[in-house]
Amino acid sequence: MPLKFINTGQSSFFLTLRKRVDAYFKQKGLSPHANGPMWAKALFFLTGYGLLYGLILSGLFSLWAMLALTLLLGAFAAFIGFNVSHDALHGAFSSRNWVNQLLGSTFYLVGASPYVWKITHNTVHHTYTNIPGHDEDIEIAPGLIRLNPEEEHRPWQRYQHLYGFPLYSLSSLSWVFRKDYLKFFKKKIGQHANTDHPRREYFTLFFSKIAYYFFFLLLPYLVLDITWWQLVVGFLGMHLAEGLVLALVFQLAHVVEGTAFPLPSQEGSIQEAWAIHQLGTTANFAPRSAIAAFVCGGLNRQIEHHLFPKVCHIHYPALAVIVRQTAQEHGLPYLENKSLFSALGSHYRLLKKLGRKA
Repeated sequence: MPLKFINTGQSSFFLTLRKRVDAYFKQKGLSPHANGPMWAKALFFLTGYGLLYGLILSGLFSLWAMLALTLLLGAFAAFIGFNVSHDALHGAFSSRNWVNQLLGSTFYLVGASPYVWKITHNTVHHTYTNIPGHDEDIEIAPGLIRLNPEEEHRPWQRYQHLYGFPLYSLSSLSWVFRKDYLKFFKKKIGQHANTDHPRREYFTLFFSKIAYYFFFLLLPYLVLDITWWQLVVGFLGMHLAEGLVLALVFQLAHVVEGTAFPLPSQEGSIQEAWAIHQLGTTANFAPRSAIAAFVCGGLNRQIEHHLFPKVCHIHYPALAVIVRQTAQEHGLPYLENKSLFSALGSHYRLLKKLGRKA
């Protein structure tokens, strides 16, 4: 049964908000897409990634130094995902589709499929945010991590606040070797039909994965004077760093105290308008941190992103003022953790709470 959002008289919020945001861009004479600083930031992360990869393959450093470089390379892969790929795959980086497609292909550097991501994230997660049975992004290690109070409780989940963070580090490894294949061939993602893939996407999925395995497993082994187990340690180190960064940014935006995990009615409806649902299931963190904004690609302002995914994240600080004011005027929540550490603490406490048997 298709899920529907029921307007309960609060749709004026988003109507008012869109008018104000449109007026902001018109009055300032700005495009909602990337500007000069945004292009400079993208260039910084892409250049840094290429430089780190080249330094590792140069073989000019000790094994410990190369390990440090692989950890940094993993972090840069996540930063590219946040700052370049994510905006491009939402069509927010440029008004030109070919530019977005080109920059969206940087997602291959994360080890993931842009095509599968657009289905699971753009189509499903952004529509059915935090709704159990629909948003598979909250199904983190099913059976190990419990985020839905209605889910069956398992004894070991009482410790999920302790093992959850190390488990997050495995997320990009799962993406590279398992998740994309699994999602691509599933008949449904949540309740979204997932069978009518273009023929070229079958080839692209496998070709891109083989290319990734070549550049990050075979080529380093052929070029560098290292043993197989040293290669494995480096590869694991890169992905543990990448996975932890990727997973935490998502968790701190949707799985903290105050965010909701609403269940549909028996008729298959959510008793609120879509935009109101986004306010209730999404939270910002460290909104005034220049460092968080720079490395997280604006995803520390997740509320603005969910309401305006086709606007480049470089504009989120200005939009946040408008969104907060409009939400307050309509008596709606605007969830926010003031710092990264307060958000981490909130996520830890929620994991601990949901790990207990009701």
